[in-house]
Order: sequence, then C-alpha cells, then structure tokens
Amino acid sequence: MNYSYAFLILLLPLLSFLVLGLTGMKMKKQVAGVIGTIVLGCVFGMSVYTAYEYFFAIGRNAATGLYPTETVFNLTWLKFNDLLTFNIGFRLTPISVMMLIVITTVSFMVHIYSFGYMAERDEHYKVEGYEKGFQRFYAYLSLFTMSMLGLVVATNIFQMYLFWELVGVCSYLLIGFYYPKHAAVHASKKAFIVTRFADLFFLIGILFYSFYVGTFNYDQTADATLASTLPGAAFILPTALFLMFIGGAGKSAMFPLHIWLPDAMEGPTPVSALIHAATMVVAGVYQVASLFPIWVQYAPNALHWVAYIAAFTAFYAAAVACCQRDIKRGLAFSTISQIAYMLVALGVCTAIDNHEGGLGYMAGMFHLFTHAMFKALLFLCSGAIIVIIGSNFKEYMGGLHKYMPITNICFLIGCLAIAGIPPFAGFFSKDEIITACFQFSPFMGYFMTLVAGMTAFYMFRLYYVIFWGQSYYELDPENRRKPQEVPFVMWGPLVFLAAISCVAGLIPFGHFISATGQSYDIHINAQVATTSIIVAIIGIALATYMYAPKKTPLADTLAKKLPRLHKAALNRFYIDDAWQFFTHQIVFGLFSKPIAWFDRHVIDGAMNFMAWSTQEAGESIRPWQSGDVRQYAVWFITGSVAISLILLCL
Repeated sequence: MNYSYAFLILLLPLLSFLVLGLTGMKMKKQVAGVIGTIVLGCVFGMSVYTAYEYFFAIGRNAATGLYPTETVFNLTWLKFNDLLTFNIGFRLTPISVMMLIVITTVSFMVHIYSFGYMAERDEHYKVEGYEKGFQRFYAYLSLFTMSMLGLVVATNIFQMYLFWELVGVCSYLLIGFYYPKHAAVHASKKAFIVTRFADLFFLIGILFYSFYVGTFNYDQTADATLASTLPGAAFILPTALFLMFIGGAGKSAMFPLHIWLPDAMEGPTPVSALIHAATMVVAGVYQVASLFPIWVQYAPNALHWVAYIAAFTAFYAAAVACCQRDIKRGLAFSTISQIAYMLVALGVCTAIDNHEGGLGYMAGMFHLFTHAMFKALLFLCSGAIIVIIGSNFKEYMGGLHKYMPITNICFLIGCLAIAGIPPFAGFFSKDEIITACFQFSPFMGYFMTLVAGMTAFYMFRLYYVIFWGQSYYELDPENRRKPQEVPFVMWGPLVFLAAISCVAGLIPFGHFISATGQSYDIHINAQVATTSIIVAIIGIALATYMYAPKKTPLADTLAKKLPRLHKAALNRFYIDDAWQFFTHQIVFGLFSKPIAWFDRHVIDGAMNFMAWSTQEAGESIRPWQSGDVRQYAVWFITGSVAISLILLCL
C-alpha cells in the first residue's frame, strides 16, 4: 500500500510529546532536546519522502492530468447515526503535501535552533522558573507540530476543527511559556480568548454547512455525493463559508481580530518563528484554500469580501510596522500584512481556470510557501540578536554588522526576499499575487503594489537600525556586553533557511499546485514585475536615506512634525484600546455585570432560600425526634385521642 508509513507523521510527534511531557523533568535538558529534535528530523524526512512519492514517483493521473487525492486512512471516531458520523483520517492533496514540507522544515529548524536559543536565555537572562522549562518547551513544540500536521491532512472539516482547537491550545501554552512574566500570561490569555471568540463562528459555520449539505466532507473529488448535495444547499453556503472564514480570520490575525498576534511576541522567539510566522497563522489561508472550489462556485461575492478585508489588513499592518520600536512586534505586523497578501490572492479569484480568474490560488499558495521560509528566517535572526543584546528594542542595537556578520547577511537575505527583489523567493510569489490583483481590478493591483513598497520600507528600516545604526555597545563599551556571533547550532538553521529563501522562487510551483490541479507554467508579467521592483527599490532607497546613517535626523524630524500620526501608528491606531473599551465598558458593563447581579441575587438567592427554608424546617421539627420514649408515648397518646375525637365528631 502506498504511504503505509504516513500515520507515523502524526504518531511520532505525539509520542515525543507524551514522553517529554511525562518524563522530561527526569531527563537532562540535552537528552530531552535530542529526543524531540531526532523525532522531528524523522518526521521531516518522511514528509520529504511523501512529497517525492506524491509528486514524482506516483505523479499525475495519466487520464486526467491531476494529482490524485490519496486517503491513506479514514477511521470512524464517533458514530451516532448515518448522518452524524465523525471521522479521523489522513488525506494527501497537493496543498496538504506542501504544508507537510512547510511545517516539518520550519519545525525541524526551530528544534535545532532552540538548543542554542534556550541555553543563551538561561545563561544571560535567568528569571525564576524559566530555566526549568527546557524539557517542557520541547514537549509543547512536539504537540504543536502534531496538531498542525493533523489539521492539514484532515479528511473532513470536523477533523480540521478538532486539530484547529488543539493548535490554539498549543499556542496558548507556548505564548505563556515564560509564565513568571505577567506580560506573557496576559498575552497568552489574550490570544486564547480572541481566537476562541473567532472559532465560535467557525463552529457555527460548520454546523450550518453539515446540516444543509449533509456531510462534514468538503473535497468533491473524495466524496462523490458531495457534488450532488452542494447545489441544494447553495442558498446557505455563502453564510456558512463566511462564518468559517471568521474563524480563519482569527487564526490568521485579520483586522479587527489581529490584536492578539503582536502581543504573542512575549513567547520565546523560536515559537514566533514556528507558530506566528510559518504555520498556525496560515491556518486561515489553508482553510479558504481547502474550500476554494466551493467558494468560487457558490459564494464568489463573499470570497471577494475576503479580499477586501485582507487588503485593508495588509495596508493597516504595514502602516503600523513602519513605526514599531520592538523588532519582534515589527515582524509580527509584517506577518499580518503578508498573510493578508495570501488571502487577497485567494479572494480576487473569479474562476478556477488558471489563466482566467484562477491565478490567485496558485499565487497565494506559492507565497505561503516562500513566506514561511524567509519569515521564519527573519524571526530566528531576531532571536539571535535578542539573546546577544538582551532586548527587543531597536534603541539597544545598532552597528551589529561588525559583530554578527552571519546574522547580518541572513537578515539581509530575508529583507530582500520579503521586499520582492529578484531573484529572491518573495519576488516570484508576490509578483504573481499582484498580477492576479490587476486581473481582478486595476485599483486592487495598484493598492497591493503600494503595500509592497511599504513592506520594503519598513523591513529595511529595521535592517539599518539593527545592523548599521549607532552602536549601543560602542557608546559605553566598558559597561555593556560586547556583541558576538551566535553559536553554530543557531546560525546553522539561519543559513539553511537563507539558502531556501534564495532559490525557492525558482521552483516551478505551478507544476505542482494550481487552481485546476493541472500543470501551470508561471509567466512573469513584465509590466507588473517592473512596477513592483521600482516601487520596492523606492521603498528601500527611502529607508536607506532615512535610517542608514548612524543618526536619523529626518526620521526624528518627521516624528516631531507629525506627532499625532506617529503616536497613533506606534499605538496601533488605538484598535487595542477600542477593543478594551468595547469589552470592559460595553460587554462587561452593560451585559456581564447585570447578568452577574441576576445570577448572584436571583438565581443564587432562590437556591439559597430553598436551602435556608429546608434547614429551618429541619431545625423546627428536630425536637420531635429527641430519643425520649416517654415523649414519644405522650405524642402517640395525644395523636390517638385527637384522631378518635375527630372520628367521633364525624
């Protein structure tokens, strides 16, 4: 049987979690780390082999020209009746195989990198409780990897939701990993609450979908009856799909549900690279892509609203990123903007045809792949900087190109890739997205080109401030720790991801993944490419002019001349404050407090009255059962006489 080993891709990280979670504290740190890393290395190897077998060894169906949908196994988990059955399985499609590569590649690099990162954090920045979490950290990484893998190989939308929620739990655990730190605990709760709120809509959408369609399956090629039942539910599908998208918007941090992601940077930086750059935050993109044929056929207008929401999110996040002082939060807003780019690509599709209206599907998936690599690279570079400098803030950096040359080059490669400069990976995928946007409407094309220019500006702003600005160390070398390059265990993964970011754009991605499933040759639109390159160069040149000098008088002058705009962007345009006001003043003040009063005084009061009355009644009749036989005889005689008199009177 083909892919008979595939169940191990889910089983091994689960076993790693159980072993490290239950016995990890009895192991040395290095042993726990080695176990987790070896297991992920095996899973990475199996995923690569699965991709080779799927795309090359078995290949396309000769008759249809499509890669087959392979269901390796599909087990019945819960069965209530023929209409209500929950299955758990392992399904391979072109995008799920691609996601196996993305998840395991980044996770494997993060496992290796974390050996050095966690050791550096323990050595230089010990806080009570932190250094005791090394084994726990690797256990959580294994559980998250298993959860994300289970999500992308789901055979039905219920299984996707099951692992979707498990991914959210892992995110909560990893964001709050530094639990002695109040900000980390607050951030983990914020992420959990916001994403659970969004997931409620996902669940409602699933219920609508399954009730009217009659199944939890969403793959028409895997379920022959699905194509016949979908038309009958066409009237409800736009609503069901958009409700499910709200859940995806929460996971992928789309406006206005983006507020959790910047605060999630309180977690360890390897977590940011794995969860908040490459895997969990693209779950919403993967959800829309998995349901793409149904979106296009039955809810095209709702799909375009996805594009509009994502386009605004991309611009908003890019604007905020231009003013951030914390490098990880700057990268977080960059992630929000880039995830929005992928959803825009899916949302501007008007058909499944690769040449007419369906280009965005391939472009969005291509950008998901390339972005995972260079954004993970950028986050891991930021982690290397943070453990050496001891701070997330740009004021404590500067001049690091002399002290951290490898990190400098890798970060520069990541910046060039995300800015869309050829021949780096981001150019090819972003160019296809902008081309798809121009096919949808000129306004959308130019708008996303503008966002691409903003991306180039804020990324090179970060680069110059960190590596070429005024050196914080050189201002007071006697009292400050001299920066140095991180050890090989940390820069090795950086070089690996940087190499992928250099060549990933040259992969003929359309040969493997496209809207129709058939092979598609990527064509560079010369006009679009030229425009986007010019805009990117303008953004880089502006950042160079403003931030390359050791002192930044122009940037400081602009901040002083436009203080309200600068402060608003620095404070995320007060969206977090708006949510705080909405939850505390409106939800809590107008709804929660009255409900709490009713619960305490009416519900609890009624229950308390029943308990009090019962107790008082018991106290009243307690003397009747004194145990005194003479008293019982008196009551017996008195009662007998009373009954006799009553009977005589009758």
